[in-house]
Amino acid sequence: MLKLMYITSNPQIALIAQKYGVDRIWVDLETLGKEERQKNLNSVKSHHSIRDIEKIAPLLNSSEMLVRINQWNKNSLSEIDSVIKAGADLIMLPMWKSAAEVAGFINAVNGRAKTVLLLETKEAVDCLDEVLNLGGIDEIHIGLNDLHLSYGLTFMFELLANGTVEKICDKIKRKGLPYGFGGVARIGEGTLPAEKIILEHYRLGSKRVILSRSFCNSEEITSVDEVEKVFKQNLAKLREFENYAASADSSVFAENKKEVKKCIEKIIGSIQEKKINE
Repeated sequence: MLKLMYITSNPQIALIAQKYGVDRIWVDLETLGKEERQKNLNSVKSHHSIRDIEKIAPLLNSSEMLVRINQWNKNSLSEIDSVIKAGADLIMLPMWKSAAEVAGFINAVNGRAKTVLLLETKEAVDCLDEVLNLGGIDEIHIGLNDLHLSYGLTFMFELLANGTVEKICDKIKRKGLPYGFGGVARIGEGTLPAEKIILEHYRLGSKRVILSRSFCNSEEITSVDEVEKVFKQNLAKLREFENYAASADSSVFAENKKEVKKCIEKIIGSIQEKKINE
C-alpha cells in the first residue's frame, strides 16, 4: 500500500487522519521563496510553526511526524536542530539544487531523523546521479508543482506524460530507495482522475503520495465531524482501489498510461486555450 501523507497543523485533524490510516502527518515550515515561485498557482502555502510539531508529535502513535524545512540556507543547521528537538521523525529538504546542499543536509541531520529529499528543480534532476551516490538518504519524493515550474511547463502532471517522472523513478529504483510523487484527490475526483494517478504509482513502483487539498480541504470544512466523515469514507475507497491496482496486470497499466497521456494533453490544451482567450 502507498504511504499516505497529509499536511495539517491542527491536532484534532491530525488525530482523525491517523485514525483512518494516514501514515504521515506533515507539518510544513517552508516559506523561503515559495510565495514568489507559486504566486499564480492555487497551491498550498502553509504557515506552520515549530510549536505545531510540539503539539502534534506527542499525539501520534501509528503515524509519523514529517516536517518540511526551508531550502538549504545559513539557518538550516539551527532549523534542523529545532525540528528534531520538537519531535520530527522525518525531515524533508525542498528546493535543493546540488549534491553539496544534500550532503550538508545529511550531515546536519546526522542520523537523528529520517532524511527525505523533495526533488523539485531541474538542477536536482541534473545532479541526481551524484546525489544518489552520497548515501544517507532514506527516501525521495518528486514534487510536481515546483518541478513543472522549473521546466517552464503548463501543467504539473505533464511530467508524468512526457516521461520525466518515469526516468527519475527508474534511477531511484536502481539504488533501492523508496520514492513517491505528487498528490492525489479523492477516488472519482480530480482534474486528472485519482484512479489513473494511483495506477501510475503502481506501474512506476511508487510507495508514497500526498493526500491533496482537494482530498480534504480542512480550511473550508469547518466541522470536525465532517472532516472525520471525509477521511473515513474516502480513505476506505482509496485503499479499496489500491487492492485492485496491486493485482492489475501489465496490460491494465499500459492502457492506463495511454489514457493518462491523452487526458493530460487535453488538460494542457484547455489551459493554453484559456490563456489565449484571456
